[in-house]
Amino acid sequence: MNKTNAIRILETHNISFDVKEYEVDENDLSGETVAEKIGADHEEVFKTLVARGDKSGYCVFCIPVNFELNLKKAAKASGNKNVELIKVKELFPLTGHVRGGCSPIGMKKLFPTFIDETAQLFERIYISAGARGMQIHINPEDLKNLIEAEFADLI
Repeated sequence: MNKTNAIRILETHNISFDVKEYEVDENDLSGETVAEKIGADHEEVFKTLVARGDKSGYCVFCIPVNFELNLKKAAKASGNKNVELIKVKELFPLTGHVRGGCSPIGMKKLFPTFIDETAQLFERIYISAGARGMQIHINPEDLKNLIEAEFADLI
């Protein structure tokens, strides 16, 4: 297993986690496919989305893979009037992560981050490990505290 920045950060902070690896299909990077490959319910696998708010600038949202981000709720949670998802070509230069491997842990900068409140229903959730083909299984409260995130209604 290759260690990503996210894994190194978790180890440095002595946070309990597991890693699940899976075969990547470049033609299907959907979160639903990832959930099926790792044998997890869609509701407990969270995708990481990066947006730009009209007041706050960049912000990060983690939501279950089988839902779409509600932009109105995302704007409200982040203190913006409007938010819009960034373009895929902006993702790597901004975060250091590629589409299908974007983790809320280990971005180039710590952006305001919001995790959908449904994460609190699970003892552990899955998030990207910062590379395609790897998911981190982590306690949502540990994740929230590590990245200074907030739980919010986002879907």
